[in-house]
Amino acid sequence: MYAIKEARLLAEKIYLMVVEAPRVAKNCQPGEFVIVKIDEAGERIPLTICDYDRAAGTITIVFQTVGASTERMAGLKTGDSFRDVVGPLGNPSDFVKEDIEVLKKKKYLFVAGGVGTAPVYPQVKWMKEHGIEADVVMGSKTKDLLILEKEMEAVAGNLYVTTDDGSYGRSGMVTETVKYLVNELGKKYDVCVAIGPMIMMKFVCLLTKELGIPTIVSLNPVMVDGTGMCGACRVTVGGEVKFACVDGPEFDGHKVNFDEAMKRQQMYKTQEGRALLALHEGATHHGGCGNCG
Repeated sequence: MYAIKEARLLAEKIYLMVVEAPRVAKNCQPGEFVIVKIDEAGERIPLTICDYDRAAGTITIVFQTVGASTERMAGLKTGDSFRDVVGPLGNPSDFVKEDIEVLKKKKYLFVAGGVGTAPVYPQVKWMKEHGIEADVVMGSKTKDLLILEKEMEAVAGNLYVTTDDGSYGRSGMVTETVKYLVNELGKKYDVCVAIGPMIMMKFVCLLTKELGIPTIVSLNPVMVDGTGMCGACRVTVGGEVKFACVDGPEFDGHKVNFDEAMKRQQMYKTQEGRALLALHEGATHHGGCGNCG
């Protein structure tokens, strides 16, 4: 059993939990994720590791309630436990493997949208711990849906907060702030990391391609099973079939076919759609979810 050391509401339908998982905490890196199960019969839920404390043996997860399983998770309190916590899974962020001195010469821009702030935070924190300051654009629909602002402010070189409705910080989409930083402030970036809703990542990538900024995205929003077995996270990257949970979750954003991924994501939610995907995808459709026949 994996004890919940802290459980709290961050914003409407968005929850944070600190979970005792010593082996995961000891080995995890930014970009990786875990799979949690509430009980023996519970659904497997993949969640990006938002933070970790190696000394305390804990990891932090953030999730949004979107279905029955996450609604059940939201009901867990401090002192309760998860039946299983498996990880770390996926591949760590590429910069973790780079030479630190080379990395210090690069200028990073992180763009976080909504719950995507959770996986961006450990990456920016890692940068800070290694003496690298990064700019961060953090956005949400409204002020009430912003999460981890104080935590992000503590590790970012410069933090730019924006809300779609203008209720807090800058007004407008995150792409407007990226344009402002590059076109008006004259900032130059070597790498952009964008994590958030699929539609947000798509439009950030369209902009950064125009601006000539290499961009990494995390496709954690399309993961279901988390092991590559179900095939739900099948994506096309640079014309090749990839599976986000085992080949990623991070990819070159300028090579991701976002339109296909978003369309497939919607189709996968219905039995008819899954059957059609199985027909079209043939041998590359895993069908291991048990729902595709």
